Amino acid sequence: MNDARGKLAVVTGASTGIGYELARCCAEDGFDLLIVADEPQIEKAARDLQSSGARVEHLVADLSGKEGVDQLVAALKGRPVDALLANAGVGLGHAFLDQDLNDIHRVVDTNVTGTLDLIHVIGRQMRDRDQGRILIVGSIAGFMPGSFQAVYNGTKAFLDSFSFALRNELKDSAVTVTCLMPGPTDTDFFRRADMLDTKVGTQDKDDPAHVAKVGYDAMLKGEGDVVAGWKNKMQAAMAHVMPADQLAEQHRKMAEPGTGSS
Repeated sequence: MNDARGKLAVVTGASTGIGYELARCCAEDGFDLLIVADEPQIEKAARDLQSSGARVEHLVADLSGKEGVDQLVAALKGRPVDALLANAGVGLGHAFLDQDLNDIHRVVDTNVTGTLDLIHVIGRQMRDRDQGRILIVGSIAGFMPGSFQAVYNGTKAFLDSFSFALRNELKDSAVTVTCLMPGPTDTDFFRRADMLDTKVGTQDKDDPAHVAKVGYDAMLKGEGDVVAGWKNKMQAAMAHVMPADQLAEQHRKMAEPGTGSS
């Protein structure tokens, strides 16, 4: 167990799923916590984590825009962040041209713009102190063209790439950057993305507690990236050698509406 008593971890998208389990890992190791989400369920998550003896503050904020990021920074009250676990993100199923443009913008603003804004602020503070750990939750989806999930996969491709670039830029500092790349995980993601009628939405999925622990341990070790689960490791390896058009067709068979019943 890592002794993190007296240190502060910020976990975004922490009301449920991988984000909540990342927060639980932090709490078990003694971190003080600020957990953030754009939904009231974050209050229950805070109560559950406090029941284990952790010191937890929660914030309801929409991190897709600067206002929400500013709210988070203000809630820190100047306290330095020792670990930033950037997990906030949303998905969106169906064909790109059938999606609502406002929904598309929300995916990009939440997954990319808000994540960048937050890391830019807290990452600078970490660099100035020459201390800190950043965990970015990307996805193996970032390795393949996401037919019927095109915008989401594109945002995750951005985060996967960005994490390696930022890590390289900080290589001469004591600030580490780790990218957790899960595969399909048993969370509310597919319901919220309106993908419950797809093959990927109905298949067996990974345990979010296991996925979070894999990512959390990698962050503590300062590793650059980690793919959770052997099936996902195989899929990631295949994505590096298969032609893009084949990957897109493969993704179509998993994510096209109606494939869940076939």
